[in-house]
Amino acid sequence: MPIPKLPIVILISGNGSNLQAIIDAAEKNELPVEIRAVISNRPDAKGLQRANRAGLRTEVIDHTQFDSREAFDEALKHGIDNFEPRLIVLAGFMRLLTDDFVNHHLGRMLNIHPSLLPAFKGLNTHARTLAAFREGTVKKHGASVHFVTTELDGGPVIIQAPTLINPDDTPETLAARVLEYEHQIYPQAILWFAEGRLRLQGNQVWLDEQALSTPVIFDADNK
Repeated sequence: MPIPKLPIVILISGNGSNLQAIIDAAEKNELPVEIRAVISNRPDAKGLQRANRAGLRTEVIDHTQFDSREAFDEALKHGIDNFEPRLIVLAGFMRLLTDDFVNHHLGRMLNIHPSLLPAFKGLNTHARTLAAFREGTVKKHGASVHFVTTELDGGPVIIQAPTLINPDDTPETLAARVLEYEHQIYPQAILWFAEGRLRLQGNQVWLDEQALSTPVIFDADNK
């Protein structure tokens, strides 16, 4: 018996390739979600075109039109709540969120980050990882899906896709490879949530009624 579709809202700021991966998985009936809205803080985000092509509801809440981060987050919170999602999916949403906003959605908000967290939080992860590789301090790069908490890129990690760094890699080749893995592990984490198998309890990820001591590892290089 098919499970009911999980109502979600997706937040974007840019190209929306992870949004597209979620749309594609849903259209193939591989992901039981109902995308109730795609919301962007940037009116020129290319991901809005992807959403429109898929016939999805889109909204723009332009952060530049607000006097403070708190005012923007309050508007965003109400915008999201109007669609009554059970999960909020950050898909390249490039805004620092206030504690009040995060706590309002705690346990119901996921993010994907292009590094093997807790390493390389923040921006420019590919260049920073490659510099560390050349210094001999890291050998792998990858992507992580985590629950969003008030710590930037610091929420409990659900699943990671590691990949070995090649000596001839550039930030661009690393970014392209990692992005392919993002498109696989993000729908997987959303699927677990939709199936009722994934939850955040306190600061602990639970999957299939087991507390995860380490993230699930997606074997990207050998898939």
